[in-house]
Amino acid sequence: MNFLGNLIWLIFGGFIAALGYFIGGIILSITIIGIPFGLQCFKLAGLVLWPFGKQVVSSTRDSGCLSLMANIIWILCAGIWITINHIIMGIILYITIIGIPWGRQHFKLVEISLMPFGKRIIYE
Repeated sequence: MNFLGNLIWLIFGGFIAALGYFIGGIILSITIIGIPFGLQCFKLAGLVLWPFGKQVVSSTRDSGCLSLMANIIWILCAGIWITINHIIMGIILYITIIGIPWGRQHFKLVEISLMPFGKRIIYE
């Protein structure tokens, strides 16, 4: 069932969204300061490309104040807009009833798109 959900997700926008995160990761990785943010974009690209069967969890290790500062910078620069986009898409998909499984994936992406530092993606 995960394969079918991922295939439909990929065809109807998942590939384009993952490509956007991937290109953003490349652009951010050009500078030394942007490399940590670029790595988070690559992590998001992998999740957005194939979201069914994956889960976002907080990292068990202590991420410290650098992770907090990086998350604050992320939220102020792009995270809030990415999160709002996933919330709106999730609501629209939930309204259609048949789109509920894909809406759930957008709501799963809300947590990691708002604060990606200190989060891990695991397979269910």
